[in-house]
Amino acid sequence: MPEPTVVTTTVVAADYFQSYSVVGLLAVVGVLFVAVAFGAGRLLRPVVPTPEKLLTYECGVDPVGEGWAHTQVRYYVYAFLYVIFAVDSIFLFPWATVFAAPGYGAATLVEMFIFLGFLAVGLLYAYKKGVLAWT
Repeated sequence: MPEPTVVTTTVVAADYFQSYSVVGLLAVVGVLFVAVAFGAGRLLRPVVPTPEKLLTYECGVDPVGEGWAHTQVRYYVYAFLYVIFAVDSIFLFPWATVFAAPGYGAATLVEMFIFLGFLAVGLLYAYKKGVLAWT
């Protein structure tokens, strides 16, 4: 009695590993591309170290004094709040497309109001903590 299951399984396994071999080949080509680019850059660039080139450069200002500087934390808080609300606004676009689909209207609307409620609570908390006060 012939064994067609073994032949079918072998063909399926070969197709399965062939897709991985394509991904592996693409990864190897990508690594080689980056290695050749960095190697060519190293070979073609001029190497003339001078004291001016070895200085720390920050926005055109010569480094003077210590490296420690006081930074206002509130600017980071504003940046975090922006990122939070920017990412949350991205969720509004898929919601709008699902809301437009028939049969999802009421449930989707309730879910979005719950989501916006969480955002409002977070914004209210930030306001009560004085994070949003510009001083």
